[in-house]
Amino acid sequence: MIQQYPSRWLEKAVQEFSSLPGIGRKTALRLVLHLLRQETSDVDRFAQTLSTMKHEVKFCKTCHNISDDELCPICADVGRDAATVCVVEDVQDVMAIENTQQYHGLYHVLGGVISPMDGVGPSDLEIESLIERVAQGGIAEVILALSPTMEGDTTNFYLFRKLAPHDVKITIIARGVSVGNDLEYTDEVTLGRSILNRTPFDGK
Repeated sequence: MIQQYPSRWLEKAVQEFSSLPGIGRKTALRLVLHLLRQETSDVDRFAQTLSTMKHEVKFCKTCHNISDDELCPICADVGRDAATVCVVEDVQDVMAIENTQQYHGLYHVLGGVISPMDGVGPSDLEIESLIERVAQGGIAEVILALSPTMEGDTTNFYLFRKLAPHDVKITIIARGVSVGNDLEYTDEVTLGRSILNRTPFDGK
């Protein structure tokens, strides 16, 4: 049954909210009605914050993490181990690994994984910039910390082949992370141990 709305603006707002990941129309309606009950100044501030975020947030020119400046705070931190780079799928994975407080190197955010079914190929990801970072020298180890899914493993193998000609140690996080699970949903203890107990990646 098609939901009837008393206002076309309410319907438009519900449509926008329901376009967000994991938000159905019922949840979208609850969120919109909640905003309607708030002070106008509060809703204006909410909308302005979203608009400012979209216009002002940048991507780090080195690792592609989210940042307010050209370099993210992690890349700009001279106390980090610049010889170690952890390759992850997206910024949520950076946050998840940082929360373990077990890793002190740098990152490289691919922006996804290779997935032919979804039309995502190597050229759609930040792979070439990773190869360029390694080719410039100074990086001793690349940690492949992609989710242990079919797409993640496919990307691991591709990266291994691309990095093999370079003089760099390639490791993969220990598979204490359950196969098929997304990294961002893994508990911090398990994820931290997986980082510490990473193993050499031989492409097999």
